[in-house]
Amino acid sequence: MPAQSSARPSTSQPTGARLLQVEADGGSRGNPGVAGYGALVRDPASGALLDIDAQPLGKASNNVAEYSGLIAGLRLARAIDPEAAVHVKMDSKLVVEQMSGRWKIKHADMQKLAAEAKSLLPAGQVTYEWIPRARNKDADLLSNEAMDAGASGTEWVKSRSGLKVTGAPALTAEPAVLEPAVPEPAPAASSQPADVGPSRRAGRLHHVEIWVADLPAARDGLGWLLQQLGYAVSGEWSEGTSYQGAGEYLVLESGPDVAAAGHERRRPGLNHLAFHAGTRAEVDALTSAARERGFTLLFADRHPFAGGRNHYAAYLEAPDGFEVELVADPA
Repeated sequence: MPAQSSARPSTSQPTGARLLQVEADGGSRGNPGVAGYGALVRDPASGALLDIDAQPLGKASNNVAEYSGLIAGLRLARAIDPEAAVHVKMDSKLVVEQMSGRWKIKHADMQKLAAEAKSLLPAGQVTYEWIPRARNKDADLLSNEAMDAGASGTEWVKSRSGLKVTGAPALTAEPAVLEPAVPEPAPAASSQPADVGPSRRAGRLHHVEIWVADLPAARDGLGWLLQQLGYAVSGEWSEGTSYQGAGEYLVLESGPDVAAAGHERRRPGLNHLAFHAGTRAEVDALTSAARERGFTLLFADRHPFAGGRNHYAAYLEAPDGFEVELVADPA
């Protein structure tokens, strides 16, 4: 008989907040092997299924798949109501105990995934409960659909799932930052089903991972700048730090897999990241503060119009060689 869970719903959920229930699962056929996750959001009062998601993960471990399911479920819940109290049910004792803070997270990959999960909603809004596999059949079905799709080299298609959405939540658009205010193009005609995967977020930046040779120096340089721009530290482990924005997040990471060579922005690959940085005065103030911390002003002879006469921006090189662009709002 399965052991009873030591996880109990918190009593500190926001008073009067809507309650959403996330059920998530993940699996790997081979561990590591063909992997996939499944996640859903349910209205616990009516039992209505509000949204579902499942995706193949290629070759991955069972723990990675379980955490991926959790992250997907939290993203679904946040999209439905970012202010809701969220109760997560999973049959992974490891994930429940680690996310509840009772077990330490020692593996670097798990630390990164846990940090991402924690960054999606404030800690006080989310509670966790372990449930037996027999009570997690819907999420298990979705994860197996994802693994079947991965094994056959196809995509998981929402409309073909054995689970059907029975509720009709009013989706709350996630706040967007660091994106130009441009009209969305009309969708192109396609023979592919319209609900393949999370189409509402398709094309949006999810995260950027920057490998660095000296993590403490990167935290003091680029990490400092990210926080000045409004990013918040959402996770720290021995070999990295994640910085959460309003949608995407950035990771600075070092470790044995990082090649023993300095960053060179002029080599093929990523040249720089550009951020909205406020008014011209705010760009100037942040540029001055960055230079005091060891950043170098690039294209000084053309500053602040190195990008064109109508583009007010500062191009800065961090002490470790990484380039960032601070773009002012239109005058």
